[in-house]
Amino acid sequence: MMNNCTPYFLKFLIVIGLLLSLVSCTKESNGDTSSLIKVALRDVGHQLLLSNQDTISVIKPVVTLDSFEYQLSFEEELTIQPDSLVNLIKNSFLKANLPKNYLVEVLQCKDREVAYSYQMEQNIEKSIIPCGGRQLKKSCYHINVRFTKKTEKANSNNSFVSFLYSFFFVFFGIIALVYFKRKAKLVSFEEDENYTIIGKYKFYHGQNKLIKETTEISLSKKECELLTIFMAQPNQIIKREELTKKVWEDHGVFVGRSLDTYISKLRLKLKEDATIKLLNIHGVGYKLEIN
Repeated sequence: MMNNCTPYFLKFLIVIGLLLSLVSCTKESNGDTSSLIKVALRDVGHQLLLSNQDTISVIKPVVTLDSFEYQLSFEEELTIQPDSLVNLIKNSFLKANLPKNYLVEVLQCKDREVAYSYQMEQNIEKSIIPCGGRQLKKSCYHINVRFTKKTEKANSNNSFVSFLYSFFFVFFGIIALVYFKRKAKLVSFEEDENYTIIGKYKFYHGQNKLIKETTEISLSKKECELLTIFMAQPNQIIKREELTKKVWEDHGVFVGRSLDTYISKLRLKLKEDATIKLLNIHGVGYKLEIN
């Protein structure tokens, strides 16, 4: 059964691999978007410098503050007209096909206070653009842009990725557990045909051993033969003559005390289970009593 399921399991792994590849591609796409944002912000910076009649000073590298926030800075001081800033960012982002939901903050370099800010929404009626006509005096500024709606999308993607990984490992774990349990059951079933239960022991006649939980107890050939006879007639008295004939006849010289010696050894090896008793029936023989 497990062998028949294997092709399906392999197909499942292939599907998971493809999904993870798609996730990887999505991450690469996010990296491309980040590069586009930086290009667009540099274009905004260039237009702001031109509006200040500045064609010489340098725009500093755009800094990624986190996954959705970027900072534009300048080498020299400049004046900023809020109306112009709003239009420059809007047009530049439109050309780069960037999200239309973002928050812009103009920060003073010296104290990091917000000199001007506004929020742009895809639905223009929900946008908040205050004090458009007041020009910011010449100074050092940082312009921070945070994309607001993309966060939700990214969080959703991250949740999906986490779910995908969790699902994959949980499913793989379940498959592995089922496989090994089934394998264990098959092994157990094979062993069931080769051993006999004696109380808390498993008696492997063909291997001359007893097993109790994880403990293996070796049996001599004669101990094994005696136990086999007792197991065939549990809770019944077996005469000494029958035991000696079956175990020692044609198998070497029998000494009078040999039977008693082997019975004693066998009794010691079965002592861990109180429900098993190898009793001496005086003058008659022995009985394997199993409660």
